[in-house]
Amino acid sequence: MTQRNLLQPSAVALFLLLPWFGELVAGEISRDFNNCLDFFYNRFPPSGTRAVGYQPICQRYKNQYRFASLYHRTHRTPLYSAYVLSPADGKRPNATWMYEPQLAFSGAHPEMEPFHIPVDQNVIESQAVLQDYRNSSFTKGHLNPSMHQKTAEDREATFTLTNIVPQKAGSNSGPWSRLENDVLKKFTTYCEGPMYVITGAMPYKSNIPLINNRVSVPEYMWSAYCCPSYKSGLPQSVQQFFPTYAAVGRNDPNSGEEIVPVNVRAKAAVRGYDVRRMSLETLEGILVDRLAMPISLFDGGCRE
Repeated sequence: MTQRNLLQPSAVALFLLLPWFGELVAGEISRDFNNCLDFFYNRFPPSGTRAVGYQPICQRYKNQYRFASLYHRTHRTPLYSAYVLSPADGKRPNATWMYEPQLAFSGAHPEMEPFHIPVDQNVIESQAVLQDYRNSSFTKGHLNPSMHQKTAEDREATFTLTNIVPQKAGSNSGPWSRLENDVLKKFTTYCEGPMYVITGAMPYKSNIPLINNRVSVPEYMWSAYCCPSYKSGLPQSVQQFFPTYAAVGRNDPNSGEEIVPVNVRAKAAVRGYDVRRMSLETLEGILVDRLAMPISLFDGGCRE
């Protein structure tokens, strides 16, 4: 692997549609992912053309880094969360929702904290809060799902709103949930080393809808994994899924079908929330076209 400046991938990882750009958040939160590079394949975050506006967060809980997110304070949603998949050793925890203090207060303790009542105005201005989701018709959609994390503490850490996007229930508990289970099954069945996962949100091209006039709603969800070490002699039926694979899921049943076709035979509750599975290259091509940025999610395409 070619030696590179470790600061470079973090700088170029900030990519998004031009209308979403803003100033990089100041404060003690790092300007890069240097404290949590282990959550990325080869310790390199996604690369692309640099665009300001997003804040790297090394998600820290109970004195340990648990995963990484790229967050936009103005739009109050992450672009993606990156993690190493590890099957849960227990049940989904009771949700104690948390926030990121350093987004609200420069010099705050670098750990996520449970929401306090009443919520401080600085917190409300800097990030999403629980009130934003009430009566919104959207669920709190995990980018890093709790059941992809081994320990109770790891699972609890996923319940921070800096890991959440507004997701329709038909997607969250339907086709997208099945995709998460399928990725977990492929890991446990075929991977012989770590699986690196990056899951994100794809914004609308224009006229971005908001919940509570504050939190941006994604038009699509997307996810990709990298499993560089897998079993030899894979059945032909699964060879296409390694070392990488990806998917895009609809979060708006009224969106066009140029990215994800609609299965008109699906049950009414999940119709229009289809998930299209695809190669990593296809997903990156969609993101490049949609975001107008050259994007590479895994260093070297996840090729050892």
